[in-house]
Amino acid sequence: MDYVIKFLIGGCVLVFASYLSKTKNIFLSGIITTLPILTLLNMMLQIQYLNTQEFHLAQKSGILGAIGLVLFVASCYVLTTWLKPAYAILFAICILFLYFWMYKQVTG
Repeated sequence: MDYVIKFLIGGCVLVFASYLSKTKNIFLSGIITTLPILTLLNMMLQIQYLNTQEFHLAQKSGILGAIGLVLFVASCYVLTTWLKPAYAILFAICILFLYFWMYKQVTG
């Protein structure tokens, strides 16, 4: 039952994002890209299943992910100046993978 509730919450967020995109509410549609509610829900689950030290390490990884998110969104923004959005997203995904790969190489 726990997984069903989590699945429904995720589905509701996706439906809300789809609705905002269709209404052409540009500001809210852009904000949902970085939806903090998912972060809060994930932290609640981490608190439930992780001890304090594991939670701390998870948040350290979250910082890496946040930097990656900013890099991804900024890449999409810049690349759509020259490319169609679908191609810009594909290139931004490549940039994101390179970022994580380089991070892995530097940290060992």
